[in-house]
Amino acid sequence: MKIKHIDHIGVAVKGIETAGRFYTDILGLKIADIETVADQKVNVAFIPITDSEVELLESTDPDGPVAKYIDARGEGVQHVAFRVENIEEALAELKEKGVRLIDQAPRNGAGGARIAFIHPKETNGVLIELCQRDS
Repeated sequence: MKIKHIDHIGVAVKGIETAGRFYTDILGLKIADIETVADQKVNVAFIPITDSEVELLESTDPDGPVAKYIDARGEGVQHVAFRVENIEEALAELKEKGVRLIDQAPRNGAGGARIAFIHPKETNGVLIELCQRDS
């Protein structure tokens, strides 16, 4: 598996507009885009920083995974995403090594990425996302 770099850090927030002010008004960064990912019940705000970005994740449904995360743990870092060269090969390698996965096959994520999650019980409680972008 070839990991290129940290693609993004996903931060669960109650509201993008309120949470985004810290990144824009205080840090001077810019929200490049906001996208809704309906099947994940989330709005995603993209804040680019060099080759990586911060993604603010706002639930669109009280039963969505981000809403459940906030209910259980509060707002904060929800996951770290590593960009991989080939997500199918990465998943095959992890399966071969006996790593428990949330996603057995890649799915479509925000920003046109193909994504898959590793179960946090394999990673000392950290939700890890693998991400492949063709651009």
